[in-house]
Amino acid sequence: VQLQASGGGLVQPGGSLTLSCAASGFTLDYYAIGWFRQAPGKERKGISGINIKDGTTYYADDAKGRFTISGDNAKNTVYLQMNSLKPEDTAVYYCARALLGGSSWPPRLYEYDYWGQGTQVTVSS
Repeated sequence: VQLQASGGGLVQPGGSLTLSCAASGFTLDYYAIGWFRQAPGKERKGISGINIKDGTTYYADDAKGRFTISGDNAKNTVYLQMNSLKPEDTAVYYCARALLGGSSWPPRLYEYDYWGQGTQVTVSS
């Protein structure tokens, strides 16, 4: 099982980035994929999540209206389109999987069992 996060980089405030989370060793039909971020000195925080099987999505308050999560079953990849980026979006972004059918949506943090390595997003002028 592997999750490969990519697409991070340096972008100016107001700019856009699209992160990718390529999954291998399992099929997305049975798992939710979540995006998390962790800024220096802060706890890891859930930003967005998707159940590709039924299209259910989740966005944290500071992602609503700016970020869009989507998935491509054929490519076994989940994307996070981030627009109108702000300096406070600067963080390492991680993707992770959680088995569907748990007690809540979005899945609780402890339900995520595999994590990608993270990709750095820096928003700065």
